[in-house]
Amino acid sequence: MTFAENLASIRQRIAAACQRAGRAEASVTLLAVSKSHPPETIRAAVDAGQFHFGENKIQEAKAKIPLSPSKARWQFIGHLQSNKVRDAVELFEMIQGVDSLAIAREISKRAEQAAKTMPILLEVNVAGEASKFGYNPEQLLAELSELNALPRLEIHGVMAIPPFSPVAEKSRPYFQRLRELKTRAEAVLGAPLPHLSIGMSGDFEVAIEEGATMVRVGTALFGERQKVVRPAAD
Repeated sequence: MTFAENLASIRQRIAAACQRAGRAEASVTLLAVSKSHPPETIRAAVDAGQFHFGENKIQEAKAKIPLSPSKARWQFIGHLQSNKVRDAVELFEMIQGVDSLAIAREISKRAEQAAKTMPILLEVNVAGEASKFGYNPEQLLAELSELNALPRLEIHGVMAIPPFSPVAEKSRPYFQRLRELKTRAEAVLGAPLPHLSIGMSGDFEVAIEEGATMVRVGTALFGERQKVVRPAAD
């Protein structure tokens, strides 16, 4: 199937999930996870009407974004290292996955230097997995006021990646947990947080039913990524 056909199918599924949840389709942003796909693929996606893209590698994004259509809008969705923050602030309109006060401070500092304000999402490790980055929920709440005081940051919400399961329904408790944490964070801040970034190719419909405002979809849009085949040693 072409990207345009995949996009139409995903949008239909988003619309159906929104209808089940009693939500407007426009309340969900589809973020196309475009890692490992070249600018030509981004151009085809934009031609098909997809404008929001997510990248998780700074070096790849630095090479790709300048060669991609200007209509494309970019968010960083990976783990951000402090030595990559300046590039992230320059390249992206939102940084998802802020997982520590130290990184948040660095983003605010670099945004000050760039004379811009940086929207961010705070990443939460909802299952406490040792293999994943992200705030412990209680730690996030404890540091929230300090995070919110950073002058060049705007906290727009929270994001998470639940434990992998081939059964979409198994993600639901983690999505519910993050939604509840967002509500608690809003109480601490005394202000609404507009975004809940949850759901990927395998479980985005469940995520929408649980309140997702952004779903991050790669494989279901672009197809399986090509594996690099290296020649065998002699």
